[in-house]
Amino acid sequence: MSLEITGRLAAETARLRTQMEILTRQTASGQRSSRLGDLAPDVPRAVSLRAQSGRLDAYDRVLTQSIGRTEVMQASLSRLTEIARDFRSTALPRLYTRDPVALEALKVQARTALTEMGHLLNVRHAGEYLFSGSDIGRPPIPDPEGLATGQMAQDVATAVATLGAAGAASVLNDTRTAAQSNVAGVSPFSDFLQDEAALAPADQEPRRAAPAADGQFVAYGIFADRNAVSVSSGETTGSWARDLMRNLMSLAALDPAQMDDLPNYTDLLAGLRDGFAAAEQALTEEAGGLGQVTARLEDTQRRQRATMDLLRSQIADIEEVDLASTLERLQATRTSLEASYRAIGSLSELTLARFLR
Repeated sequence: MSLEITGRLAAETARLRTQMEILTRQTASGQRSSRLGDLAPDVPRAVSLRAQSGRLDAYDRVLTQSIGRTEVMQASLSRLTEIARDFRSTALPRLYTRDPVALEALKVQARTALTEMGHLLNVRHAGEYLFSGSDIGRPPIPDPEGLATGQMAQDVATAVATLGAAGAASVLNDTRTAAQSNVAGVSPFSDFLQDEAALAPADQEPRRAAPAADGQFVAYGIFADRNAVSVSSGETTGSWARDLMRNLMSLAALDPAQMDDLPNYTDLLAGLRDGFAAAEQALTEEAGGLGQVTARLEDTQRRQRATMDLLRSQIADIEEVDLASTLERLQATRTSLEASYRAIGSLSELTLARFLR
């Protein structure tokens, strides 16, 4: 009888000890088991849920990076819009006074704005140039500091110098041609962008896009030398970047002596005003389009994160334990195990004589 009781107590003690080891591991890790096979028959569902969660997590990282890029690009577009607006609404009106001192000051401002523009287009995020298309390792404007004195600026200045002889209409036409040039050594844009500009529109590289979901892409990229969603109109080269460069270069090339040729001078100022207006309008549309894309990406990310939370909850129901409940069971098991040890100890102390009393 004693041996039978001892055997039962030993078996129960071993069971309790195994259960306590399991509960201790679960309390420490929060997981039901470290082995997937122990989760049967929920293994197929757990694997499927983890695959979905992993895919959405990858999309989330891409969306976070893309949103960061659009926010940096938006800051550049906003500043470029301000430059176009300020020169159209504030700087140019002062030139109608035909004050040589005011002109010289505005020429300096125009050159400074050109340099700033070059750096704004060369903006980077996480080491990538954002207005370079897929050529993310090289700046779209190789020489921003030399933008105001480069070959395009020289060609524009040459055209502006003919104002008295050729007239404002001819000057505007020639500066437009100079600004539209993709000839190496004339264009201030990178070789990559020059090569792209030489292609037919259908053959040009598409805009950079974020894979928001399976088979779903949201385009957000903008090339420094061409419009993305905006359509330039009026006194324009067809590109807001080229328009802004062209008009700043033209303003920087004006000579105080040209103020005396009032009809041509005022006609040229009107053309510059319209050119700045065209750049401002296109930049406003570009910024608006990019803002809509950012909002869409953020909305997509919010919805995907809600789905990820749901998937994690479902995975937790399969793989994780309720910590409070597990701690309660652990304490109960420990108490039972201690009682079992005490019972075995007491039983071992029984002598035959005591047992027969």
